[in-house]
Amino acid sequence: MLTIVSDLLLTDSFLIKGNIENKYTRLSQVLDEHRRYFVKVRDATLVDLNSCERIHTPLLHVNVDEVLLAHEFLDQGGDPQQRELAKNQSMHRVRVFYTGNLNVELGGEVRPGSYEADDRASRRFFTMRNPVLRGFNDRGDQDLKLVTKLSYAILNKLRLSYVYDFN
Repeated sequence: MLTIVSDLLLTDSFLIKGNIENKYTRLSQVLDEHRRYFVKVRDATLVDLNSCERIHTPLLHVNVDEVLLAHEFLDQGGDPQQRELAKNQSMHRVRVFYTGNLNVELGGEVRPGSYEADDRASRRFFTMRNPVLRGFNDRGDQDLKLVTKLSYAILNKLRLSYVYDFN
């Protein structure tokens, strides 16, 4: 049976596809404002990053702190006016690094200072436009290849190890 998924989460160990439960707005805002430890993902598929084995489950609880990056395929809670305003923002080219069990690098464009602790526009997560992922082995898996073709990524700033800001 084909299930349409709207959300993608990448952790150190798994790529998780599914639908965030009770999503009332954009995924980046839901992750920022989530006050519980775990976010619920309905109709979840977990893809092991090492073996490409899959686990399917009707409900998965994911620790928000484990999320490295996220992406929303279906814009369920988008605000067209906010999106139009965001198009005209000045952007900085950066390269960010996650180190740990999964050592990856993402290069792309972010709002100036969005990765800083005092950035009020995004708290725990911030958005990178046109991300280029390096150091990630997709192992030829169609689902894992999705991570290398995202138009934007929602990044967990608390998990970042290094940021190289070209500006």
